[in-house]
Amino acid sequence: MSPARTSPRTRLAALTALLTLGALIAPVEAAGTPPAGAGHRRPCVASRVPDHGPARDVLGIARRAKTEMDLKSVIVRVTVDGREVVTTALGESMTGVPATPAMHFRNGNVAISYMGTALLRLVDRGVVGLDDPVARWLPDLPDGERITLRMLAASTTGLVDYVRLPEFQQAVVADPYRQWTAKELVALATRKERWYEPGTNWSYSHANFVLLGAALEKITGTRLDVLLEEEVLRPLGLRETRNGFTPDIPEPVLHAFTADRGTYEESTFWNPSWTTAPGAVETTDICDLARSAGGIGSGRLLSPEAYQELLNPGTVGLGHPTRTCPATVCIAQTEATHYGMGLLVLGDWVSQHPLFFGYSASQAYLPSERLSIAVSTTNGPTAPAGHSAHTIAQRIAAVLAPDHPIPDFG
Repeated sequence: MSPARTSPRTRLAALTALLTLGALIAPVEAAGTPPAGAGHRRPCVASRVPDHGPARDVLGIARRAKTEMDLKSVIVRVTVDGREVVTTALGESMTGVPATPAMHFRNGNVAISYMGTALLRLVDRGVVGLDDPVARWLPDLPDGERITLRMLAASTTGLVDYVRLPEFQQAVVADPYRQWTAKELVALATRKERWYEPGTNWSYSHANFVLLGAALEKITGTRLDVLLEEEVLRPLGLRETRNGFTPDIPEPVLHAFTADRGTYEESTFWNPSWTTAPGAVETTDICDLARSAGGIGSGRLLSPEAYQELLNPGTVGLGHPTRTCPATVCIAQTEATHYGMGLLVLGDWVSQHPLFFGYSASQAYLPSERLSIAVSTTNGPTAPAGHSAHTIAQRIAAVLAPDHPIPDFG
């Protein structure tokens, strides 16, 4: 059968076999250690794309999406078992400055999956239990005796999401460069009536993860950025992923633009201090994002028991619409689509999807195929509302793994 007529599933299977053959001569990695060659890996650069096959298919998807969605840039990396299928960057960072795979961008809630994994590593070592009340470490938190570490990581506390409060939204629009403190953010959430009793439902609330970061620091006596470096970033070989306590982004920078305030303007250095816990406000590049997808999604750093908790900590609200908090903030979930410990389980995929004022990204991992998809996008002047990186990841999955579609979320 000629390559042009081979089905997507067959092409991916053949590619997987080829990459697996290469793995037979590679050293075996122990859980919790950097991937082989992580200390001397090549820079994150665009790969040579052949005239046919999965890499060409992915490039075509990225090109069409860039035009269709008016994206300023699209950066993509796909790997199987950690080995490259394709890495490419389309468009510009700024006018006259081409986007490259080495450019850094904000990874937003991807860092929340690192907090979930770090917590479960502590559970594996017997340092804490998931059902320990957070009042042990955060005694000033209202109802801290009834809120557990599990509830923070799985977002089932009932705490209001301060990001959805009109007063918070108005403040961010008025001054996107403002530096927010964790104390300010938690106060916004805790002075409002809870959406529901702790542990009785599910709803995404940024406040949960600000509190989880604070709890992890108290539990370990280690600053959160240092803890995540020790527990997750270094073991997974994420050399280009780092925390920032200021809005700066390491060079080279992927610049972002947005029309969220009514005028298309640069938003690269708008302050992300409100997005999650201090110490977990990170930037990354596309190679680290793909490596992160596989490392977190496979549970490489966890025991089998902890990995199962990562994917399904008993999140409530599954299989029926949530009804004890507003329909606009509580997601109607299904058994195949639910929240884990700081990440989303979308059908057969383990994923996360950051979105921040002109930046969009997606990391998705399919355990059965060891397939990682990483996408980063920035907006052009007429880019439609929505999550463009997730849409591109869905389209890539439809071609490379047609039996395993990535569902929508939200």
